[in-house]
Amino acid sequence: MLETINRLILPQVSSTFAADVDGLFTFINVASAIILLGITVAIIYFSVKYKRKSEDDVTPVIRYNTTLELTWTIIPLILILIVFAWGFRGHIDMRTPPSNAYEVYVTANSFFWQFTYPNGVQTTDELYVPAGRPVKLIMQSRDVIHSFFVPDFRVKQDVLPGRYTTAWFQTLGTGEHVIFCTEYCGSGHSDMDGMVYAIEPEEFDAWLREQKELSEQELPLAVLGQNLYQQQGCAGCHSLDGNVVIGPSFQGLYMDERQGADGSSRVADEDYLRESINNPGEFITSGFNNIMPGYSYLSEDQVSAIIEFIKEQQ
Repeated sequence: MLETINRLILPQVSSTFAADVDGLFTFINVASAIILLGITVAIIYFSVKYKRKSEDDVTPVIRYNTTLELTWTIIPLILILIVFAWGFRGHIDMRTPPSNAYEVYVTANSFFWQFTYPNGVQTTDELYVPAGRPVKLIMQSRDVIHSFFVPDFRVKQDVLPGRYTTAWFQTLGTGEHVIFCTEYCGSGHSDMDGMVYAIEPEEFDAWLREQKELSEQELPLAVLGQNLYQQQGCAGCHSLDGNVVIGPSFQGLYMDERQGADGSSRVADEDYLRESINNPGEFITSGFNNIMPGYSYLSEDQVSAIIEFIKEQQ
């Protein structure tokens, strides 16, 4: 019965320690419910049994009851120790990845996730992992505090700027699982989600090789720019159809006259676009906030590719 209730109110169990987390959750809820029921019944019983029946009733003076006091001290203490031991064991398991764990670097940005694999392959908002193998995530933020959360795995870890935090999981099989950011990080916070794709190890190895080969091919600048548009998370803020998301749409942006928040105006030529990519705070378009992180870490070729891609969005 408890298992059925858990399946109705909790996400699916998809990692090796999710069942243990759910077990502790269930134990705390059941123990709390029993205590609540016992206290409620006792209150009702004593209210009826010992209510004052006449004006002549005298309330007896009860100084103490050693047995009762030991009971309501020892039982909660035992429950607390059980929860502590259970939770501590689970915490140690969740904080200690196996030595053979496959490592993926995670970079959080406003408002997208970027994943970098050991062979250099990068993906945005899509994390591919080998099913049944431990995976260690080495995470950092490029701007503000974020939090990486996969409900199906019972994994949640804050991602901080300027330092690494880690988390790990091992899936029970193949499947798709949603990633959420659970630390408010700005106006696009609710859109900062992604997917974990757990696939068979052989399929994962083939996917890695294919992505590596694609990244090493010589691509036209505009095509490379389109890839970067996806990989760097530009799509989360800049649409291609004229709709305003968080930042200006790329449609019709090139050579458009832009009105600045300070009253000045500029034409969106190549210099303007390059500056907007590397130092977006230099010129803020009227009606938008200064929330875009700089991409000065991109190479000149990559910046040129993004500019060429923008120029095609007319």
